[in-house]
Amino acid sequence: MKNYITLVVFFLSIIVSNAQELDTLNNIIISSSRIELPFKENSRTIHIITAAELKKLGITNVADALQQLAGVDVRRQGINGMQADLYIRGGSFDQTLLLIDGFKVDDPQTGHHTMNLALPIEVIKRIEVIKGPAARVFGQNAFTGAVNIVTKDVEENAMIAKINGGSFGQFIGEATGTINLKESKHIVHFSKNFSEGYRHNTDFDNTNYVLKSQFNKNKLPIELFTIFSERKFGANGFYGFTNYVDQYEETQASLVGLSTVIKKGNFTWKPRIYWRRNQDLYLLIRDNPAAYRNLHITNKIAAELNGSYQSKMGITGFGIEFSKYYISSNRLGDNQREIASLFLEHRFQFLNNRIDVTPGISASYFSDFDNQIFPGLDLGIQISDKFRAYGNIGTSYRVPTYTNLYYVSPSTISNPDLNTEEAFSQEVGVKFTSKQLSISLAAFNRDADNLIDYVREDISSPWQAQNIQSVATKGYETNLEYRFFLNQLPQKFQFGYSYLDNEVKKSEANFSQYSINSMKHQFVGNYAMEWFKNFSNSVSYRYVERTSGISYNIWDVNASYRLKAVELSLYANNIFNTEYVETGMVPMPNGNILFGLKYYFK
Repeated sequence: MKNYITLVVFFLSIIVSNAQELDTLNNIIISSSRIELPFKENSRTIHIITAAELKKLGITNVADALQQLAGVDVRRQGINGMQADLYIRGGSFDQTLLLIDGFKVDDPQTGHHTMNLALPIEVIKRIEVIKGPAARVFGQNAFTGAVNIVTKDVEENAMIAKINGGSFGQFIGEATGTINLKESKHIVHFSKNFSEGYRHNTDFDNTNYVLKSQFNKNKLPIELFTIFSERKFGANGFYGFTNYVDQYEETQASLVGLSTVIKKGNFTWKPRIYWRRNQDLYLLIRDNPAAYRNLHITNKIAAELNGSYQSKMGITGFGIEFSKYYISSNRLGDNQREIASLFLEHRFQFLNNRIDVTPGISASYFSDFDNQIFPGLDLGIQISDKFRAYGNIGTSYRVPTYTNLYYVSPSTISNPDLNTEEAFSQEVGVKFTSKQLSISLAAFNRDADNLIDYVREDISSPWQAQNIQSVATKGYETNLEYRFFLNQLPQKFQFGYSYLDNEVKKSEANFSQYSINSMKHQFVGNYAMEWFKNFSNSVSYRYVERTSGISYNIWDVNASYRLKAVELSLYANNIFNTEYVETGMVPMPNGNILFGLKYYFK
């Protein structure tokens, strides 16, 4: 702990007294809710990562970016986010919902595929991370939180070409174009990312295509969004078979969606329709498909109509959603599931808008499980222009995935009799925001029943899916961000800490996948600086201690320099060669370097 205190003192000592005010995120509209509010007026714990912050971090994928947030646990197997699972506040990867421009890209096979459609960094405007129960806003998959990736707007005709190369034979080639025409505008992106791997059978090959178009932009804009991502990677030790070093996997994920926004009087309407597809091929032995092979194909077709109404009584948000899921699998069979949901919420304001209360409810029909109702309530108190207190309560619900229900392998046994997961969560927090300084502190509690866990009595037995009776999760997190000038050049310091306690009650199993991997302590810090014009540099630090007692420290460094249309960059990961594991028994790589060259065409 003494080292962490020294680190904080070191960073704070850099802050100079002549710091000037910079713009903040206060007025960014959180677009993932029906009732759209500026960031500063929300009564939930929300974090935003902007495109400028992504650039200063020097990272190349969303998984690495999310690791910089306290309370968010991204467990990677390998580099560049080829296979990564997303956890929020001690939940599982099946309990976090990912959205892209509001399109929900959940997969009924398994939450392992949540990050398959994480967008390339060059097309991202910002990432919104909503922590805590969000079922009344998003539905059943937002058990512990949600992440919404917002894509960039088109302002001018431009082209960006980028190449990166470095350790382990890494290569990244990207081209991103923006086209602004009289009646339409478009973003087009292509990227290729491959590596020889940092140990046996950890090579990968990733291809991404993105097209975002807006038609009829001067009247009633209609947006078309399409993405296709193909990943091929060696999966040495990824899925519990440590003796099988030649596992292999290929995934293909795609999304096609249409949406628009209609404003008429006090009403705002947001219709949306989309199709999400995922294909997953797994081989136990890479060069011998006949030994053991899985092929799963899932499809989700969904339509939504969300809206809001502004009146003297406040803002009313409402919505209706229907989705149908299909799976065709040689292991899980052919299955279908329909979900229909209704949403309603209203924001009341009192005492000259100093107090806001937002009760809400959603009701969902499931074709293969009991129907559910998710009530919730947000409360905010604006103590001053810069200081806000808030609290929220809500229920969460998750139906088992098809992997939970039907998958059987030498290492895993499913359970078709699983019940649904349920939870009741509470949170209180305070936040101070100004143009220079942002501080937040939140404490939360989640009482969950029937959580789906994989357990076993000894290390030689297979993992078995079952509902553990209850888990009580308590914790708190704090974040600090300070922006200032040093010799008229912008600087920023960020710090975050989270503590988590998962108490598994009445579980008789000796080994549990749910309870042993959570982060108990997490510390993240970043100092983004500019030493002279057009040269930026950042230092990032992560400390993680898991409930199993395992802990590790990771330092990353990034530097970039832009000279007119050319930008050179250097990103160094794990510079002190820490040996560590984020999930399972897959070792992460020691220190590695990535060099970059970017060219801006205007």
